[in-house]
Amino acid sequence: MDSRPFRSVLYIPGSRARAMEKVRTLAADAIIFDLEDAVAVDEKATARGLLAETLASTDFGPRAKLVRINGFDTEWGAQDLEVIAAAKPEAILLPKVNAAADIEALADRLDARGETADTRIWAMMETPQGVFNAAAIAAAPRMAGFVMGTNDLAKELGCRFRADRLPMQFALQACLMAARASGLIAVDGVYNAFKDEEGLRTECEQGRDLGFDGKTLIHPAQLDIANTVFAPDEAAIDLARRQIAAFDEATAKGQGVAVVDGKIVENLHIVTARQVLARAGAIAQLQKAM
Repeated sequence: MDSRPFRSVLYIPGSRARAMEKVRTLAADAIIFDLEDAVAVDEKATARGLLAETLASTDFGPRAKLVRINGFDTEWGAQDLEVIAAAKPEAILLPKVNAAADIEALADRLDARGETADTRIWAMMETPQGVFNAAAIAAAPRMAGFVMGTNDLAKELGCRFRADRLPMQFALQACLMAARASGLIAVDGVYNAFKDEEGLRTECEQGRDLGFDGKTLIHPAQLDIANTVFAPDEAAIDLARRQIAAFDEATAKGQGVAVVDGKIVENLHIVTARQVLARAGAIAQLQKAM
């Protein structure tokens, strides 16, 4: 799994030069440069050219950079990849992935070009068929991560919005399980009401508690909340340190378990504690490099 933080993954339209310039100043862990839903049909050709030029000439720092192309079942997908490939993209995000064969077809196209020798693949998980095939998709060539497309999935399911996202739980957990089985990053879907800070925080907390690495965002105003919720807080860091110290002390005495705050601490808890500290360190390093 990629060790970089993916707390906040911000969509940026590939047709908007000013937005692509501004994102260099924003505290986003990762960027999705979008050529699909965020770009009008009559701007598709211009957008792909602008994005390719921008990626080739602009330093976006340590942020992860994904390009969401149009699907190959559209008239734009193949040309998107043809133009973007010249910029040696870090990753291609493929929309509406239904099966491993969709990823394999993209991987074959990437294999055929020297510029994309190191390009990874991310999958938008936003169809019922894709959810049912999540494990096979996660294990496909070049795969690096899943992005939940909860808006499209809700449309496909015909479900209603609920603050607890009960209708989404099967899909969210199935995709998360598949991602973890193959060591992939998994990023939660967007929260549409970008001015509703309380609602965003609640949904971020749910995604964090489920196990997602972060959340996709549609507006810079959502960055602070996502970055805060998906980062270990001081209490979690303090607990992790105390668990490690207590377990090391117990091990030195020939004991297999320790007790911290009245709770048993075993080796599996130490693995989690070290992950918390590593995540905090990676976040600090990323912020320093921005």
